[in-house]
Order: sequence, then C-alpha cells, then structure tokens
Amino acid sequence: MPELPEVEVVRRSLVELVAGQRIIDVKVGWPKIIKSPEQHEQFQDALKGQTIRDIDRKGKFLIFLLDDYSLVSHLRMEGKYSKHKTEDPVDKHTHVIFCLSGGEELRYRDVRKFGTMHLFAKGSEWAVPPLSNLGPEPFSYEFSFDYFKGKLMKTDRFIKAVLLDQTIVTGLGNIYVDEVLFRSRIHPERKTKTLSDQEILTLKEQAALTLQESINAGGSSVNTYMNSYGQIGTYQNELKVYGRKDEECYHCGAIVQKIKVAGRGTHFCPACQVCN
Repeated sequence: MPELPEVEVVRRSLVELVAGQRIIDVKVGWPKIIKSPEQHEQFQDALKGQTIRDIDRKGKFLIFLLDDYSLVSHLRMEGKYSKHKTEDPVDKHTHVIFCLSGGEELRYRDVRKFGTMHLFAKGSEWAVPPLSNLGPEPFSYEFSFDYFKGKLMKTDRFIKAVLLDQTIVTGLGNIYVDEVLFRSRIHPERKTKTLSDQEILTLKEQAALTLQESINAGGSSVNTYMNSYGQIGTYQNELKVYGRKDEECYHCGAIVQKIKVAGRGTHFCPACQVCN
C-alpha cells in the first residue's frame, strides 16, 4: 500500500500533469469506488466543467481541489493515476476516467478495486470522514512531543499498533513503522507506557526524518508502486529491516526476524531492538 511518501510523490506528479485542466466528462466503470455521493451518476455530473485548481494531501489521501468541490481519493493497495491520450487502449483494470480539456485523459487504475473516492462541497471535506478521523502528520506543528506522549500514555498497546493508528498519527504504514522503530532502537512489541521521554522524542524525530528521506528518493517501490509518470522510487534500496527477514542486520550482524504484530508482518533486529 502506498504510504505518505509515495502519495506525496504521486501528488507532485499529478500537479505537473493535470493542474489547471478542466474536466469535460467522467466515466465510471466500477461504481463501488465512488463512496459519495451515493449515486455515481451524481459524481459524474458534478465534476463536469470543474477545473482542477490544485492537488493537496493529508496522510495517504489525495485531495483534488476543484472550483466547487474537493475530490478525496485513497489509493489503497494498488490504485494508480496516469495521463493518457484518448486513443490509448483502456486497460481492463481502469475504473474511472476523467476526460480533460487538454484533449487527454486522467485514468484511475486499480487491480484490486480497493481504492475510494469521496466528493464533497469544497471546504467541507475536513469536517467529515474520512479526513476528520485522521491524526496529525509527523511533519506537522500539531504533532508535538506533548501531543504524542499524551496519546502514548493513554493506551497500553504495542508501539507498532499505535504508530499504525491513523487517528493518532497519519501517514505511517507498515514499511515505515518498521523502519522508524529500527532507527529508534525500539522493539515493535514494547508497550507504549514503558517508553521514556527520550525514546518518544526519538520516535517523533525519526518518523519525520524517515518519511522526508523517502519523499526525496521518490518513495519506496516495494511492490507495484510508481508515480503518475510511471516512474518507480528508490527508497526501497535504503530500507534497513523491512523485507530483510533472515538477512544480517546492517548495524550489528544479527539476523533480522519477522513476526506478526497488530496483524501485520513486522521486521526487526532482535539485538538492536530489545523488548525491555
């Protein structure tokens, strides 16, 4: 699943590709992707004539800012946007097509059909789900030490589960949580209330630093991710533990292990990340 860095890279490529273009028509081939309004025909009609003014992002959600509406899009596991000429063949996994004033099409392709699109009156998207449920991003002013510590001390869950909780901090997924915990030398099964102030501060700093490094590298192309130009990222080459089960730790030489935490496959070094 694309996480914050990958979605940010997609956002930037989409701004370059389609910002300023008017939507002439919309074709929906798989209506279940459209979560609001309830009828996909209303979605299509509302978007006709709207200009894509800009594209924003919150956590893993893309936000297309139009004249009168905000289109909130979640890519889920395999969702992808790409720009095509109208005569290009349409892939069977392409489920939404935005016909643009420039004579080309912005196509949304999703092999698993897990992606979602919500259309809201512009400005109202922040007051209702899915965006209203999200916590602050690791980069944001709101994600302060006091905020983070307060959330951690109110629960007795494993730290990995908390970092995956998008209502507490948004944008971190399985890949980057494993990396942040490794860089912070914290075992994924540490209970949150056992963390010291210094460990909490380190987690906070490493979360922002890791995500920014990945953005700078174009994201991690671990599975099928690529940006809207069809380019892959390179941060997968910098991953220290994720996907490295049974390989030697880059820091100490111990063997990287994989367990299940919070229902997710979890990579860690048993020597660098001791469970106190």
